Amino acid sequence: MAESRYPMMRRRRRRALRLPRLRLAHGIALAMLVAIAAILAFVLLRPAPRVDPVRALHDSRAAYRIGNYSAARNHALAALGAVPASQPTLLLLARSYLKLGDGVAAEGAVSRARALNVPEIRVAGLRAQARFLQSDYQGAIDAAAMAPADDVDAVRARARALAMLGDAGTAAALLEHLSARAPRDAAIWADLGRVRLNAGEIAGATAAAAQSARLSPGDPVPLTLQAEIVRTRYGITAALPWFEAALSRDAYYHPALIEYAATLGEAGRHADMLAATRRALAARPGSPQAFYLQAVLAARAGRLDLAREMLQRAGTTITTLPGAALLGGGLDFVAGRYERTIGSWRPLAADQPMNVVLRRLLGAAMLRSGDPQGALAQLRPIALRDDADAYTLTLVAWAFEATGDRVSAARFLDRAASGARGGPAVFASDDSVGVVLAEARDDPSDPNYMLGVIRAQLTAGDAAGAIERARTLVAASPGAPAAQVALGDALSVAGRFPEAAQVYTRAASLTFDEPTMLRLVDAWARANRPREAAAALSLYLQQNPQSLSGQRIRARLQVANGDADDAIETLEGLRRMTGNRDAAVLADLARAYAASDDGPVARTYGRAAYRLMPMNASVCDAYALALAADGDLAGARQLAAKAVALAPTDPTIASHARQIAR
Repeated sequence: MAESRYPMMRRRRRRALRLPRLRLAHGIALAMLVAIAAILAFVLLRPAPRVDPVRALHDSRAAYRIGNYSAARNHALAALGAVPASQPTLLLLARSYLKLGDGVAAEGAVSRARALNVPEIRVAGLRAQARFLQSDYQGAIDAAAMAPADDVDAVRARARALAMLGDAGTAAALLEHLSARAPRDAAIWADLGRVRLNAGEIAGATAAAAQSARLSPGDPVPLTLQAEIVRTRYGITAALPWFEAALSRDAYYHPALIEYAATLGEAGRHADMLAATRRALAARPGSPQAFYLQAVLAARAGRLDLAREMLQRAGTTITTLPGAALLGGGLDFVAGRYERTIGSWRPLAADQPMNVVLRRLLGAAMLRSGDPQGALAQLRPIALRDDADAYTLTLVAWAFEATGDRVSAARFLDRAASGARGGPAVFASDDSVGVVLAEARDDPSDPNYMLGVIRAQLTAGDAAGAIERARTLVAASPGAPAAQVALGDALSVAGRFPEAAQVYTRAASLTFDEPTMLRLVDAWARANRPREAAAALSLYLQQNPQSLSGQRIRARLQVANGDADDAIETLEGLRRMTGNRDAAVLADLARAYAASDDGPVARTYGRAAYRLMPMNASVCDAYALALAADGDLAGARQLAAKAVALAPTDPTIASHARQIAR
């Protein structure tokens, strides 16, 4: 009998060990990876190529000549890596750093040159320039005194330092004399343009900057100066191509990058602004200006913790700038650190006594810190004006209430509820004409004293004397917009609006900023020249599309001209920027939607504005128009009657009330 075989007891066949087969594509990929790894290893492990110091110095000089100062610096550093004791290379490196605005690095290069026995007399001018860039103005003057009398670098540094110390007249005279000796030196003309720009002599600054650019085409130094002048004269949009032209020659020119980033931010191009600040940090790691601009960007985005971090990274060197002090104080205010806020803002308010917005903010901080008397000292002069805003009036009322003066508090609260009672006026002078004239005699060549005298004369009611003195100031400084504005203000106070508008037009040709635009538009409107007013406003908004004041005026002109749909678009953009707590914007939206026959939406905006300011005649008028558009004639008549009672002399409100009463 055959032996039985059981399946579970059969011997298993051993499988042969097989390696996985590589497909052809996998093999090629593996080979490529091995090759790449070999190449990387070769590149990383091979010794760095030896720099030819002669060639590097030649390249540095070539880059310096064409205005690519970042490349000139890099080539000089490479040459010094090969020959650290090269005096010519160190001096060229110092000059490159000076062009790039890096005073600390420039003085370091000068000190290294001195250690190699370069005589102090040869580097004193460069040292003076370096100290000026570090804001050590007296140190710059002292270093310039060590140089020969004909040392151009020393004279330039001394002039710039004197200008920063307040003696712009002497500084300009020094540079004008120097430019006569060396008329083809572009750097001298650039310094003269900078001094004139900082002194407010816009026409002279324009001429000097243009001459510098002609002498050194494509040089980022005069191009950046021209960009700043164009921004002052014509607006932010017109300035951008000039900054871009400067950066096309040297993509990492730090001064241009900083100004370019700031201008992009003003234009609302925040992503481009951030990119420019990152390039500035790549050009100069740890740049305080770049960190400050990033802090501004973070604050605008509502990321306050990030803004504080960026401002701290900017360091203490940036805190003396007005913008940084204002931002730092604002961040402290939001965090409830009111004493620190006051410490940041009080010096600014002392330096800018006519800055109404700053004084309003400082007064609010003082009130919250428990100093109502200090708040009144800042706010009361603003609140006494007929055009005082509701927020200022409310703060003054709260301050009076905190001091126990409830009668005054009630009076200012009533004014806050009813809104502004008059148009803008020249800021009153605290001193008499005699006192200001006595101060002016100490330095009769200083135009700031003359501006104070003109303001005092206007406060005293001497418009004719103010006009005569302002004309004298304009004749002495025809290229200074401040003189033109002073003359325009004097003519406006005298009621000579067509003449004032012509003067403001000349001022706008020198610097078309927001205060000049507001004066110009108002003067043309009061002269019954609406077309000229609209043209001036349109030109300003082309260059400054983010201007809240300009957009407000545009919207009101659009409503008045029957362009309701355009007005709605403008006002909705304003509301997105300012929020839902601006009663004036909400009231204007109610008017615009009423004019476009959209009654329900008009009613919503009118109700919101009325809830904020129920005793404001303009708000009541807008709410009445909204109710009428929505079919509620009974409610519209009641509100129209209230508006007339609050503003019985306003012809527009009276006209609306008659239309609703029909």
